[in-house]
Amino acid sequence: MTISADMIDERRDRKPWLKRLADGSTPYLYSAPSLILIAGVMLVPLVIGISYAFRDIVLLNPFSGGFIGLDHFRTLSKDASFYGALKNTLWWTGASVLLQFIFGLILALLLDKPFHGRGVVQALVFLPWAVPSFLAGLNWAWLFNPVIGPIPHWLYAMGLMNEPGNILSDPHYAMWGPIIANVWWGIPFFAITLLAALQAIPRDLYEAASIDGAGWFQRFRSITLPFLAPTIAITVLLRTVWVSNFADLIVVMTSGGPADRTQIVASYIFTQAFRALDFGYASAIALVLLVLLLAYSMLIILLRQMLLKD
Repeated sequence: MTISADMIDERRDRKPWLKRLADGSTPYLYSAPSLILIAGVMLVPLVIGISYAFRDIVLLNPFSGGFIGLDHFRTLSKDASFYGALKNTLWWTGASVLLQFIFGLILALLLDKPFHGRGVVQALVFLPWAVPSFLAGLNWAWLFNPVIGPIPHWLYAMGLMNEPGNILSDPHYAMWGPIIANVWWGIPFFAITLLAALQAIPRDLYEAASIDGAGWFQRFRSITLPFLAPTIAITVLLRTVWVSNFADLIVVMTSGGPADRTQIVASYIFTQAFRALDFGYASAIALVLLVLLLAYSMLIILLRQMLLKD
């Protein structure tokens, strides 16, 4: 068999092409195990969960599992309990994140100043973050219980209650119980991140501002807040998404009651999935929550980019 000059030239051109392909795919081969693990742990369950939203998945019904299209979403559009849970979610998330941010910022500003025993105080401040959420909810439920807890008696002594009662059983005030527990549990998140951002601010700026006669509030407004703005934006975004999906405290403390006054969307998903055993309807609710949180995240990111451009 004779080898022509064209075949020799073709083989010469093929080798560099194969080598370029091998060199270009090397980084992807190194990252392939991590990508496969992420796909197996996160993407595959996500796709399966989304598919449940369009199927009739009821554990106690052996004939369920068929494709039903948008029936779950049509039912959801008429579900008054869902709209009540969505309203409660806005109240639960807004109050929790706002109070966590305010108290976390105050703690970060205090811990940014050097004083004797600051390390011990920092450890005590960050301690709630190490407590499991289930245990935190259980402890706060006990504290609000007038039989064994002191909080109702303190509120009664201050004239805020007519009698030492459990606010978790009062439809008008029940939501404040999980919110207070969530604020206590989540303050360290803001304190840690904001303290790290505060310690990265050059101290020379404060000294120069003090020499120019700037007061504490002027230094805070002109130096501290601009430097903290990127950290505040990302922490508020992350914490808002987190709290919106955080149903542990509500499930432990109130189970969504009384009369669904503390039922949020995340706890409503839990109720439909693990009590009604209707995983199809629960997946439809979860998909709606996912879309709402994605829209919120994109809005915050776009607003931040617009502010950075200005």
